[in-house]
Amino acid sequence: MKRTLELTALPEQLKTDADVKREISKNFGIPINEINGFTYLKKSIDARKKPVRVNLTLAVFVNENPVKETIQFDFKNVTNAKEVAIIGAGPAGLFAALQLIELGLKPVIFERGKNVRERRRDLANITKNNTVNPESNYCFGEGGAGTYSDGKLYTRSSKRGDVNRILKLLVYHGADENILYESHPHIGTNKLPHIIEKIRETILSCGGEIHFNSKLTDITLDGDKIKSIEITSNCFDSAQQPNFRSLSEVETQGNLVQSTSNFELRTLILATGHSARDIFELLHRKKIAIEAKPFALGVRIEHPQALIDSIQYKCGVERNPYLPAASYSLVEQVNGRGVFSFCMCPGGIIAPAMTAPGEIVVNGWSPSKRNNPFANSGMVVSINPEDFKAFEKYGPLAGMYFQSMVEKNCFEQGNKTLQAPAQRMLDFVNNKTSNILPDSSYLPGTVSRNLSEILPSYVAKSLQGAMKAFGKKMHGYLTNEAILLATESRTSSPVRIPRNKETFEHIQIKGLYPCAEGAGYAGGIVSAAMDGENCAKAIAGVFV
Repeated sequence: MKRTLELTALPEQLKTDADVKREISKNFGIPINEINGFTYLKKSIDARKKPVRVNLTLAVFVNENPVKETIQFDFKNVTNAKEVAIIGAGPAGLFAALQLIELGLKPVIFERGKNVRERRRDLANITKNNTVNPESNYCFGEGGAGTYSDGKLYTRSSKRGDVNRILKLLVYHGADENILYESHPHIGTNKLPHIIEKIRETILSCGGEIHFNSKLTDITLDGDKIKSIEITSNCFDSAQQPNFRSLSEVETQGNLVQSTSNFELRTLILATGHSARDIFELLHRKKIAIEAKPFALGVRIEHPQALIDSIQYKCGVERNPYLPAASYSLVEQVNGRGVFSFCMCPGGIIAPAMTAPGEIVVNGWSPSKRNNPFANSGMVVSINPEDFKAFEKYGPLAGMYFQSMVEKNCFEQGNKTLQAPAQRMLDFVNNKTSNILPDSSYLPGTVSRNLSEILPSYVAKSLQGAMKAFGKKMHGYLTNEAILLATESRTSSPVRIPRNKETFEHIQIKGLYPCAEGAGYAGGIVSAAMDGENCAKAIAGVFV
């Protein structure tokens, strides 16, 4: 029979399946020869006290052949089905497309950036040549921001959709099955691009369309309905020119072909991500309702991973080799403001995440093994609409312009290169410019600055107060071995695109479905994917 058992053991006692079997037999008195197999249901680490232990929930097959669940989905041929346009090939756009295909509708995706393979060259140019391509970078391109910034799958948004379904879709397309049971599932930047390519193959093989280098540049309305969209495409080979329905203009400059095309439609999923500032500008110009919303801004902090391990696992110099690189989650209220860690990356790397020349934005990612020598995390402060009143002339875009101002100021302070203004942690708390900066994983480099003179004063003071408190919660965390880099500013969108809570449709424009992070309704790969699915299901209901 199949039994569900909860097992707690030391990490070294669970190295292999044979070890797990022995622990099951020892703890539950089941003869080992009667254990025909088991599957993991949940796995977590309990580091609250020494020794660190691993908690497992297992489905154990006793005197019964193991049964493995087959992951399958009902992907239909939608070549000739009704079309739904999707702007953006991030997790929201891609998972909306997969859901539409299951529902018998044809997704047509327009992505301003490049596919994952071609996108790598532009990421390399950022670090090697200090060159930022505004259409292809860490935020823009196939897979969205998460593809090259970690692939963390943990979410608290379980009420917004079926988390397990999203994880199964990822496994179906090549992710490791451990994401189905790990308490904090993670794919890794080195593995996620291949999975994104497999998702693309599914969409195309079912008759969907994906057009890269194709940016939304205008929306035409018919009263309160969408009539058509304008797509501007940039290609370096005329043979790659998309075959759009209505081609209105073609311009050739050397080997660059730029075309402007009109695409008539009745339904549009807008899944552009939180950094597509030109889309917010377009909506505002078209008098399509948008609104300013709170967001967060601060720094990215980097410690030696060994130090975080020693704090979290209480293990001294080296952690147990059977334990993963340790992580942390911190939150504090300082002067009425929330200060919290964001997108913590064990064994990770700090990445240059700017989307245009003349700004500094940092983010973090980890490879699947999380085996780099540093641990980094965003450390950000809540920003409210009253904080950007000086930008109120921009109306609902006030927060976006405030965000941009801070990023441009950091660029100016970084010698007008992609070097990030930086400071040792304890020096920052004591308002002292660092004489020498420690090594950092941020490849464009760092330049020593007093961040209190660069960040808004209330952000700097809130961070300083929180870091003192964090040092008390995690003894050893407050140290000059850690470095702060400015600025971590793209934690979420500074703009919300309002929609009906029941239909997911824009409150003003019929057929427009604002979606995920760029619209202010998600905060990560899984929550964005679920929101994309919700929009797709809402649209299918309209079509039916």
